[in-house]
This record gives sequence, C-alpha cells and structure tokens, in this order.
Amino acid sequence: MAITAADVNKLRQATGSGMMDCKNALVEADGDFEKAIDILRKKGQKVAAKRADHSANEGFIVAKTTNDNKFGAIIALNCETDFVAKTEDFINLANSIIDLVIKNRIKTIEALKQSTLNGQTVEALLTEITGKTGEKIELNQFAIIEKEFVSYYNHNGNRVATIVGFNKKANNIEVVGHDIAMQITAMSPISVNENNVPKDIIERELEIAREQIRNEGKPEHMVDKIAQGKLNKFFKENTLVHQDFIKDSKKTVAQYMSENDKDLICESFFRFQLGA
Repeated sequence: MAITAADVNKLRQATGSGMMDCKNALVEADGDFEKAIDILRKKGQKVAAKRADHSANEGFIVAKTTNDNKFGAIIALNCETDFVAKTEDFINLANSIIDLVIKNRIKTIEALKQSTLNGQTVEALLTEITGKTGEKIELNQFAIIEKEFVSYYNHNGNRVATIVGFNKKANNIEVVGHDIAMQITAMSPISVNENNVPKDIIERELEIAREQIRNEGKPEHMVDKIAQGKLNKFFKENTLVHQDFIKDSKKTVAQYMSENDKDLICESFFRFQLGA
C-alpha cells in the first residue's frame, strides 16, 4: 500500500525514530502501524512499550470514589477539539456524570447511558449537546472498581486519571492509596505485576528481544537466556509493584506498600489517558 507523509509523521511522533527509519519500517510492514513499531524495536530503536491504556483524542477524564472508598469509577467524556473540552459546560457535564455514577454506584456503561441526568437519559443528553456544539460528544470509556479500599488521582488538566483498588483498609491507606494512584498516573504500568501481563504482550516482548540479540551477533545458545533477562527488565519498568517508587527511587512500589502494611495488596487499577 502507498505510505503517505502523514503515516510517516504519525509513526515518528509515536516512536521518536527518524523519518527515514519510520518510512522504511512502514514500507516493510505494508502500512501496518503496530508491525512497523515492532520492526523499529527489533532493529534496536528505543520505542515505548505497548501500553494497555484506554486513549482518546480530546475530552475530559475524571475519577472519583464513594465516601466509604469501597467503590470508585473513572470516565472519559470525549469530544473532537480541545476548544470544546475546555469549556465550562463540558467540564460541568463530565463532573455531573461521574457524580451520578458514584451516587448510584452504576456498574456498566450501558446502565450509565440509560440513567437519568437533568431530566433525560445520559445518552439523550449527549446527543443534545452534540447538536449544540457541532461536535460528536461520546462517553465510550468507563470503568469501576469495588474493593475494600479504592483510591483515585486526577492529574491537572484532566487528560489522565487513575482509580486503584486494594485488598484492605490498611494503616495510613489514604496517603498510600493516593501515592499509588499518582504512581500509576505518572508511570503508566501495564499491569499490577508480571502475572497480570497478557500472554500476547509477553510473547511480543520476547520475540523483539530475540531479534535484537541476534542482530547484535550473540550466539544462538545464549539468545533465550538473554531474552529472558530483557523480559525481566521489561517487567521491572512496566509492572506497578516492581517499578521504582516515584517519591523514593531507592525502593520499589511493593517495598513502599509493605513498609506501611506487609499484607497490603494492590489488586487492580484503571488508567485512562487522552491522546494516544
């Protein structure tokens, strides 16, 4: 297929690789964006690992919990332009929707769209606002967590937010929960630990590592062992409990949690971000 300058620029923006490297990778991948990223990585290009984030172009992301911290929710209200996303009406709408979710402990996006807000269903309200703004307004990202303690973090500007659930209401949990939610927001782990990383991502990382190692001229009998070492490094950088704690890089997130309560476990999280 024909590779356009826009395609090349998109890949360059996503990877930070040179224009010609991006163009060649796209040609080799026959225009497949994900395959092109893998090709760049196999050739040793430093490219960010594939994330499990939900992403959208523009809008307002907001997370919140109930007062008892046993239920938390996160939504992404999407629109087409940054101009609309920053209007008071749009921001108020997003906050009204999350308040509705928390008040009624709504658990699915289908139930949310059929819930009543300002005298009409959320779905009808979004359609009405689409007509007023001339932009498509969508609520297509929604997640909830129900645990013994749920915390959340909304980053300034509401382009990224996180909810995170724990197994217990531990010592100093309000501070710890906030810190972990902020860690997830800042460092974008793909899972809680290596056991939660999807198998396809693990296989992808191993394949890329093996190709990198072979390109470096390492003996074939060493390939799998070195690849496993690279995979362990991937887990260290991309799984929550193994990451360096952002407030003290001398300890991991797991160590930080254990210092507060040795039985405290982070069980799940959701992180939404605007702009892939």
